[in-house]
Formats: sequence, C-alpha cells, structure tokens
Amino acid sequence: MTSTTVPGPATTTNGSQLPLVALPQGELLTVNEENIPLIKDSLGPGVHFKPLRLDLENGEWVVLATFAPGARIPLHYHTGAVDAWTISGCWYYVEYPEQKQTAGSYLYEPGASVHTLACPETNTEDTVALFRVTGANINFNEDGTFHSILDAALIRHLTGTLSAEQNLGPVNFIGGGAAGFLNGNA
Repeated sequence: MTSTTVPGPATTTNGSQLPLVALPQGELLTVNEENIPLIKDSLGPGVHFKPLRLDLENGEWVVLATFAPGARIPLHYHTGAVDAWTISGCWYYVEYPEQKQTAGSYLYEPGASVHTLACPETNTEDTVALFRVTGANINFNEDGTFHSILDAALIRHLTGTLSAEQNLGPVNFIGGGAAGFLNGNA
C-alpha cells in the first residue's frame, strides 16, 4: 500500500516557505451531521448515534449520541479519556445522581473512570450529546460480569451492519489512518 498523502514543505498563501514539513491537504475533512442518518437502537433500546469520526488505528471515536427518555448504557470502564458536550436534554451517571448534565454542559472524564449513563425517564425530549472518546468502554452486566467492549472498531462495524439493516444507505464519516506498508520513496 502506498501513501497518496506525502508530507512536504509548507508554504503561506503567497508561496513563502514555512520552516516546517506538513501534510498536504487538498480539502477539509468535514462532515455535516444533518447528512448522516441516525443509527437507531445501536447499544440498546433508545440509544442512537451518528458517527462523525472513527479512527481505528488511534482508537479514537467521535459520535453524536441521542438518548430517548429512560435510555441507559451499562456500567463501563474507560481505557482513555472522554470529552462530552451535552447539546440538549438531560443525562447523568447513576453513581453521581446530583450532577446532571444538561444543555451546554461540558464533561471531562479521565481514563480509568467507571460509571453508568442514564437519562431520566421524566425527560420530555431526547437527549443529544457529542462524545469524543479515546480508547474503549469496557462494559459490564449488573452482576459485574463482562458484557462487551465498545471502541472505534465496534462502532464502525455497527455503522455498517445497522445502517444496512435499517436501510439507511451509505453513511459518510471521517476515518483515520491507513495502516499498511510504505516504500521508502513515498
């Protein structure tokens, strides 16, 4: 596999050379969430998502999650950090019931944190939040036994599988990396 993106000297808009090497970028890596279908009931009833960036090699994933009133995600352990921004609605961690996340809330979760995400059943609207996750969620059942691993690879798999099952057509998102062999001239 050869690379089509070869680093080179960077220049200003008038052609002056900068003292650094950069990746050439012919276009911005951008998606509009309005053009991405909502993949429904992906991790359980009422848990939906839109993939924005799924980087398998770096183990990073960015999703726009939508939770129906009463939806939950099982108890999970984070192998890396999480940034969460609540856009609408309300959610909380069962372990921290007094610290509800509402529209405009930004939450940072350090790696090795453990919690159970829940949306109040009394919510009158869906909750929408943007999550940027490094690493994986190791999910557990109520009795403490292993349930599953949620990472960029599984979300990419779910995106393909569930979008086909739900007749959503192709789902456009930003990927990442391109593992393979490069020759010395690339």
